[in-house]
Amino acid sequence: MTNGKCWPWAIVVFFVAAAILILLDGPNSEALEPNAPAKVTLLRVPDSGIQPQVAVDDRGLIHMVYFTGDPHHGDLNYVRSEDGGERFTKAKRVNTHPGSTIAVGNIRGAHLALGKGGRAHVAWMGSKQSEPKAPGNATPMMYTRLNDSGAGFEPERNVIQSAVGLDGGGSVAADGAGNVYVAWHAPAPGTRGEDNRSVWVAHSTDEGKTFAREQRASAEPTGACGCCGMRAFADNQGNVYALYRSAAETVNRDTYLLSSKDRGKTFATEKLQAWEVATCPMSSFTLAESTDQVVAAWETEGQVYFARIEKATSRRGPPIAAPGTAKGRKHPVVASNQKGETILAWTEGMGWNRGGSHAWQVFDKSGKPTGAKGQAKGVPTWSLVAVFARPDGSFSIMY
Repeated sequence: MTNGKCWPWAIVVFFVAAAILILLDGPNSEALEPNAPAKVTLLRVPDSGIQPQVAVDDRGLIHMVYFTGDPHHGDLNYVRSEDGGERFTKAKRVNTHPGSTIAVGNIRGAHLALGKGGRAHVAWMGSKQSEPKAPGNATPMMYTRLNDSGAGFEPERNVIQSAVGLDGGGSVAADGAGNVYVAWHAPAPGTRGEDNRSVWVAHSTDEGKTFAREQRASAEPTGACGCCGMRAFADNQGNVYALYRSAAETVNRDTYLLSSKDRGKTFATEKLQAWEVATCPMSSFTLAESTDQVVAAWETEGQVYFARIEKATSRRGPPIAAPGTAKGRKHPVVASNQKGETILAWTEGMGWNRGGSHAWQVFDKSGKPTGAKGQAKGVPTWSLVAVFARPDGSFSIMY
């Protein structure tokens, strides 16, 4: 057996087996192509839901909130996934009062944040059917959290004590130390008009059990675009951020970043990009975490951008635009993986009571576009898209 007759066949078997292994490993294998573009998977929201909001905890568990029902007065649903979004748990209803959430306008829906121990915190602009109301029977800023057992959500509460006038929706942020921040924009008490609007923050230091009276985040007279959304976020170092659109002199609808390094006691204000337009663009914003940075995304004049912010210094990189023709691009979302790659996804062709499509582009650590990009139809009316990074470095888009 070793003197020659079967040896050639052993060589053939060896090379055939090696070829099979290469084919099975596939062209996207990181071992074969360490610089290959990140894979992007498209996933549909369960129950034909809309406006997905996704967060991933330290264990890789995916948490998601989405809207179902009448867009004027529907419900929020909460699910989790342990396998990258392929399968989700049975949905839990977030809101105690049926029909107390709203989806009309795309930007008034729920926001999701994960806090201490991976607890889910949810905040949203209440519908006309929501209870309790804000002072003076005004629109409430609703908040709830997973209960201590994790079996369901506590009854929602309104956190507005004085800064009424909610229109474009609010946001929620949470950190691992038990701080929770609910933010929204509204006129100063006793005033009216977009010029008098600013961002207000209600802060909890006990994981959302109680909230202090809301405080104005910045004294700068930027105004705030009444029917635009905003976004709040807390990174893993306890820094707090907020993105919103100004409305100074009615036409200066610029993108602003608020940042706090003292857990929301004070905020620095920075203009990210100017936009002169006389009407409200009903835009939304996103903030997400990278290894040593926070990534901000916004829209200006039909184009979508993102920028990286260093956690340690708050130093911001230049805005990076999505490649291609900028026309009707809205509602950008971002996520970053452990390699430092960032996916920017957005909607196209969306309008009032009209769905559209979504597109995406992956950028490398230096901010250059990679070969991972695409476009797909099917974003429902009043909806948005959400993105997240998987432990293997790939990305998923929920729509």
